[in-house]
Amino acid sequence: MTEKRVLLIIAGGIAAYKSLELIRELGRNGIKSRCILTKGGAEFVTPLSVSALSGEKVYTELFDLDDESEMGHIQLSRSADLVVVCPATADLMAKAAHGHANDLASTALLATDKPVLMVPAMNVRMWEYAATRRNVETLRSDGVTVMEPDEGAMACGEFGPGRLPDVHAITAQIEAMLHDGMDLPSFGPKPLAGRHALITAGPTREPLDPVRFLSNHSSGRQGYAIAGALAAAGARVTLVSGPVSLEAPRGVDLVPVETAREMLAACEKALPADVFISVAAVADWRPSRAAAKKLKLKEGDKTAPQSLDLSENPDILATLSRKKKKRPTLVIGFAAETHDVEELARAKLKRKRCDWIVANDVSGDVMGGADNQVSLVTPTGVDHWDRMDKTEVARRLVLRIAEAFEGELAGKVAAE
Repeated sequence: MTEKRVLLIIAGGIAAYKSLELIRELGRNGIKSRCILTKGGAEFVTPLSVSALSGEKVYTELFDLDDESEMGHIQLSRSADLVVVCPATADLMAKAAHGHANDLASTALLATDKPVLMVPAMNVRMWEYAATRRNVETLRSDGVTVMEPDEGAMACGEFGPGRLPDVHAITAQIEAMLHDGMDLPSFGPKPLAGRHALITAGPTREPLDPVRFLSNHSSGRQGYAIAGALAAAGARVTLVSGPVSLEAPRGVDLVPVETAREMLAACEKALPADVFISVAAVADWRPSRAAAKKLKLKEGDKTAPQSLDLSENPDILATLSRKKKKRPTLVIGFAAETHDVEELARAKLKRKRCDWIVANDVSGDVMGGADNQVSLVTPTGVDHWDRMDKTEVARRLVLRIAEAFEGELAGKVAAE
């Protein structure tokens, strides 16, 4: 993705400190931030800290003669590809909804001709108050994208919706909106609107006894990033996930499972789907019989544990790909290999009868790390991608999926 720039408006509220993390995360993904810090926002973060992370001058005052001569509020509001308000307070959303412009932030919002994303964060009662709900609906009807806040414990001690969404979820939303193929609702329908995407992520756990299990090092990051990108592209997303320490992306229907058999059952229940992406690192084998009690060594027995009797787990990717009824139009598998990556991925493409394979070398820290290097293997060739953040891998893959459906290629690929 070519370098993009956002105008980040940091309003007041305890969540303002997370804007610093957002600036850092956007920078890691090649997105520059130019920032407006409101008077309330400056009560929680300093212009110096914002400037240090963004590498840019921070704008605070509407009637600053130097700023107005060098970077007026109109030019400032149009110098970026996207305007992001994070956190978005009830006050600033009310100003934007009613066209008020009595400070730099509200004036920039009124003067911009660029897409706007608002990320609310406030007390649960404020979020649920009738006037706030009306303002949110007004903003959305005007073409502004307003994310739903997360639910949880708040700094004020109350519990409910109003927490700032996870920074990675905000970043994924920003990346989706910045990309030409993933327009805002006000600029036309999202590329996967009306599509149902089914995706698996994370590891599976196969119990040996009540306290032990067979599993792997999958963190679920790549699958969760793809699920978030699919949702940002307008798809209805069902995420069937093994045990991970991640929060489900906003707008994604999470179905938590433990074992491979539970994952297959959840996937079959979720059908029909337009696209199925098998990202999960499913255990190939399971103990044939899980002990009801914790297995113990016999008293005085210092030898190695007894051998395990293993049974083969169901092949989720092959099962869904070979379905005669309810087969997803586009079936995509992942091939996590430590050697001969491309050769093994080609063989897997034929063996599983799927449409695409995303092949990646997991001999390093890929399964637990933030980056990935993949190749997209299709019946017609191999597309090698540079090493990049997993959110960027997700964005690129979702773009290819959208292009396939737009060009009516998916069915042709599946028929080959």
